[in-house]
Amino acid sequence: VQLQASGGGLVQAGGSLRLSCAASGRSFTNSGLGWFRQAPGKEREFVTAINWNGVATKYADSVKGRFTISRDNAKNVLYLQMNSLKPEDTAVYSCAVDFRGFRASTTPTTFDFWGQGTLVTVSS
Repeated sequence: VQLQASGGGLVQAGGSLRLSCAASGRSFTNSGLGWFRQAPGKEREFVTAINWNGVATKYADSVKGRFTISRDNAKNVLYLQMNSLKPEDTAVYSCAVDFRGFRASTTPTTFDFWGQGTLVTVSS
């Protein structure tokens, strides 16, 4: 199984980016999915998660109202729409799949496969 994250880049504060995470080798149709991020010198933190059918989502307080997670099970792709970006959103964003469960989890240890990450840099 491989997870390929893309869509990161440099954006000014207030701007938007859309991240994608494409899975190959195995369908994640029945799996919970999530996005986590790690800023320089900081620990990895939860950003958002979505359950298997997209009905249930969870967000970190810091991104609520600005970020939206979604999924396309037919294409095996996970998305993260990021609006009103702030300099503190600067981090490497990684997608993750929980093949053992279908819920939206906030816990990193729940996920058993991780993408390589894509860098998001927000300038002030």
